[in-house]
Amino acid sequence: QVQLVESGGGLVQAGESLRLSCAASGGIFSFNAMAWYRQAPGRQRELVALITSGGNTNYADSVKGRFTISRNNAKNTVYLQMKSLKPEDTAVYYCNQGAVWGQGTLVTVSS
Repeated sequence: QVQLVESGGGLVQAGESLRLSCAASGGIFSFNAMAWYRQAPGRQRELVALITSGGNTNYADSVKGRFTISRNNAKNTVYLQMKSLKPEDTAVYYCNQGAVWGQGTLVTVSS
């Protein structure tokens, strides 16, 4: 059974950076696409970034040029490097692999 554990969230000021990590266990990590979603208060969960098993990436328009998704198959870990953070990036960020979700990590960006 696959389990996903996120870490790296916190409180930062606008313009600063954070890196989120998601450690996967219980499956064959390298075979699967991985994604980061986020959900802000009162809003639907939205896709932020995705990386395929082959390393191809896709981003929401709102984060293009600021966020970078990457993966380390040797460590069964996917990362989300977030730069130039904005208050509107404030949300709970979730790691996703297919039908499996992590517990989420809160990112708060103050203005």
